[in-house]
Amino acid sequence: MRKLLLCVLLCIAVLPLPAQERFVFTPQWTAQAQFAGYYVAKDKGFYKDAGLDVDIVHSSITQPSMSRIRRNESQATTLQLCQAMEIIDEGIPLVNILQTSMNNAMVIVSRRGEDPLKQKGARVGIWSVGFGQLAICMSLKDGLDYQWIRFATNVNLFIKGAIDATLAMSYNEYYQLLQAGYELTDANVYRFCDHGYNVQEDGVYMTRAYYAAHKEQARKFAEASRHGWEWAAEHQEETLDIVMKYVKENHIATNRTMQRLMLQEVIRLQHDRESGQREFRLRPDMVKLAGELMKEFGMLSRVISYNELTED
Repeated sequence: MRKLLLCVLLCIAVLPLPAQERFVFTPQWTAQAQFAGYYVAKDKGFYKDAGLDVDIVHSSITQPSMSRIRRNESQATTLQLCQAMEIIDEGIPLVNILQTSMNNAMVIVSRRGEDPLKQKGARVGIWSVGFGQLAICMSLKDGLDYQWIRFATNVNLFIKGAIDATLAMSYNEYYQLLQAGYELTDANVYRFCDHGYNVQEDGVYMTRAYYAAHKEQARKFAEASRHGWEWAAEHQEETLDIVMKYVKENHIATNRTMQRLMLQEVIRLQHDRESGQREFRLRPDMVKLAGELMKEFGMLSRVISYNELTED
């Protein structure tokens, strides 16, 4: 009996481990705490435990994430809800497999300490890579007629006085301006989430064709990623160690203080305002609001429905 047991144990020991499924994930921007949960899931082995060999390949100005998705170089990416709707409207069906953002992070900051809503015709900075759909809708709806000035990555135009105001994310450019010495108050900061434009932002998307052929893989990636975010919320300093590793590997000019502020704000934005919980789901009412606004102001040819974005 003892010999038989030994034989069985030896056989188990030499059995090959199950093959890991390779999966390339591309966040929509460069390395930073905005994507901390995915870094954690990789570095803490959550993807590996799910049977996935995940490679995180960041996008850039010259090679955006959707370019990699279209060329089948990546299997999933992060997108803001409004971005995903535009892409679907262009004829590329997408599926949201995990929603992290439950609130809108976009703000408008005025240089002159003025209420951005009183600056009709102002020159306002907007990201050249997108993200400003709701701001354009708001400007048209409220008759502000902003002149949109495109910028690439930071707030230099604003700091140098070349524009009157700028769009900013509450977890990113907002803190860059604070670090640059600007006083930001309710008088000169307009928060979209407080004025009827609380539309969710970041979620994980893949093409519907890829999802249809790899549903189990998508489920594994989503569950392990959610685990990564939940772990990050509970272990923020260790998470920052992991984030800074990715920042350094990708040669990103930032600092730990900035990344700590970003991580804290991103996690705060993951809590639904009504339930107070981190729900990790698309809200149908926010999808409806975004679709109707973008259709009204010519950004969509039709309203993209909740069912078009979800798995079932």
